[in-house]
Amino acid sequence: MDYKIKDIKLAEQGRKQIEWAEMHMPALMSVRKELKERQSLKGVRISAVLHVTKETAALVRTLKEAGAEVALAGSNPLSTQDDVAAALVEDGIKVFAWKGESEEDYYSNIKEILKYEPNIVMDDGGDLHAYIHEKCQSLKIIGGTEETTTGVIRLKAMEESKVLKYPVIAVNNAFTKYLFDNRIGTGQSAIDGILRATNILISGKVAVVIGYGWVGRGIATRLRGMGARVIVVEASPLRALEAVMDGFDVMPMSKAAEVGEIFVTATGNINVISKEHILKMKNGAVLANAGHFNVEIDVKGLKEIAKSVRNIRPYLDEYELPNGNKVYLLADGRLVNLAAAEGHPSEVMDLSFSNQALSVEYIYNNRDKLEIKVYNVPQEIDEKVALLKLKGMGIEIEQLTEEQKEYMKQWKYGT
Repeated sequence: MDYKIKDIKLAEQGRKQIEWAEMHMPALMSVRKELKERQSLKGVRISAVLHVTKETAALVRTLKEAGAEVALAGSNPLSTQDDVAAALVEDGIKVFAWKGESEEDYYSNIKEILKYEPNIVMDDGGDLHAYIHEKCQSLKIIGGTEETTTGVIRLKAMEESKVLKYPVIAVNNAFTKYLFDNRIGTGQSAIDGILRATNILISGKVAVVIGYGWVGRGIATRLRGMGARVIVVEASPLRALEAVMDGFDVMPMSKAAEVGEIFVTATGNINVISKEHILKMKNGAVLANAGHFNVEIDVKGLKEIAKSVRNIRPYLDEYELPNGNKVYLLADGRLVNLAAAEGHPSEVMDLSFSNQALSVEYIYNNRDKLEIKVYNVPQEIDEKVALLKLKGMGIEIEQLTEEQKEYMKQWKYGT
């Protein structure tokens, strides 16, 4: 079988979900129309490891309309929307994903999508790229894309170590991706996940955001907007200074652990909330992770020190500590916005996935010209996506006059 999912009978509901997403993704629908007319990916085999959501469905359906053959696996064991997976199977997409995969299932599904010998690969987090480089080096890959910060970091490390085997476009680095998806998308969806899992009041609580990159900025800003008193924990002096100038309290985790009531990690690094930090926390503290991998909270250490563990409600587990205090871990430390909620709103993913689709076409059209390295999204694609989004929102922008264009090219005019 060309698929392995939870239940094909869920397809009808999945189609409704996809329809709702595409209604809110005008830029991607414009890209779909263009690619379909050009048939620029006709016969291209694409294997993708992405969160199997209604927004991802809009993307892979776009690639199919452009002529591509697509195989899809989930990029997190808890992020697949099973009804969407079923609908995609009925649309002719080879899907190997379901919510609640084991780690063994997760890598088995990656293996399955590589059996189709892809020409181009798309990834979210870098696991697909790493798997290919470690175990499938015989594959003839033209190039790939990478959706998220964590994956780009891994790919840059591969490039610097001179082990990268094909060119990759870092879609995450597009202006129309990180400024909106990372900041606004995660800012809203991470809090959505926390609220769905807990239904606690944000207002008045002390919230600790660990990491002040684009994701951390978005989360901190929105927590403050909902009435939380926000503390930022940051190791970079530049980002820490920015957080201070943005009006947040900044302190090390050892101090923040003692005063926080809601903790959200957004660093891409390991054990930023350690078991030593957890032992200092107040009774009732809530722990959530907004980073791609489930390494930011020391879940293993938490389980080792806990006197008891019990599930309170979906994606909310109570851990009793040796001192009698209780802390609450969301989604087993996995990315809270996709495990406990639905991920980013469609309007934000409209930008990210328009970049993805156009970057795949760019890779294929320039397959004989690209060097083996990590590229940023070409500026013309970035700007095109912004213009398509503005058009979809009914917004017109200013146009420079020829005089203004010429002025910007010269250096002689002065005071």
